[in-house]
Amino acid sequence: MPVNHVGQDQLKKKIEDLKQAKQAIIFAHNYQPAEIQDIADVVGDSLELSRLAAQVKARMIIFAGVYFMAETAKILAPDKKVILPEPEAGCPLADMANRPDLCEMKKKFPGRKVISYVNTTAGVKAETDICCTSANAVKLVSCLPDEEIIFVPDRNLASYVRLKTGKRLIAWNGYCPVHEEIRVTHLLEAKTSHPEAEIWAHPECRPEVLEKADRILSTGQMMKEARLTAAREIIVATETGLLHRLSQENPGKKFYPARAEAICQEMKKISPEKVYRALLEEKTEVVVDEEVAAKARAAINRMIEFV
Repeated sequence: MPVNHVGQDQLKKKIEDLKQAKQAIIFAHNYQPAEIQDIADVVGDSLELSRLAAQVKARMIIFAGVYFMAETAKILAPDKKVILPEPEAGCPLADMANRPDLCEMKKKFPGRKVISYVNTTAGVKAETDICCTSANAVKLVSCLPDEEIIFVPDRNLASYVRLKTGKRLIAWNGYCPVHEEIRVTHLLEAKTSHPEAEIWAHPECRPEVLEKADRILSTGQMMKEARLTAAREIIVATETGLLHRLSQENPGKKFYPARAEAICQEMKKISPEKVYRALLEEKTEVVVDEEVAAKARAAINRMIEFV
């Protein structure tokens, strides 16, 4: 039975009290449900949350996101307790790459640097030279002297980076199912309904979708540009959870999903009730093998130092 409005207010108060008592902070990714974003201390993209994890003074991080994100926070903040309110919340894209197969690829292409998207497991990061996000991948690859690079795991992001940099990328055959399912027909339909709107697309989208976009931006970049743009209407080709924050922070502008069904069910597994239980019971804690964490941390820190 759904919790009524009074019940939700009481739950928010309990979460706030527990958070203070336990010196905890709540992180939420931009794709989280609106009610989770509203109770979070920080809402952001992978890069923002990764950087903050190592800096916060809190004893405990409640990470409302998917497993690789909480794992990354633990890698960067090994002295803090990191709790994932829903341990089954995974990332299909991250799960498409694994450490043994990456080791085999490295043997096949010896001497090539490995760039791994933050959307990867700790094991994959441990075999990586430097991590990247959708916000900094183009800049990072451009600055490397190497002309041929292994890029893991998103083939669409690799295609975009290849186009922008001219580098030869040996791309892993992975993809985000949510972005993969956004098609040109969805953009055309949205544009028909909102002819004055600009189209903004995430670089995890298919190449033909990116070709039709006015702007290609990460979620963090979308948040920044939304405050600056003169456009009053924007069609957003990414997971629909971002529209909540876009609308909240830019009340004078209208945002429309390129595809209303662009919903990551994994991101939606976390609820306020699960956040409350995570604070109360301090379960489920994310643990990363120390040797793996040390190697993965080096790759992530190179990314953070780069930006």
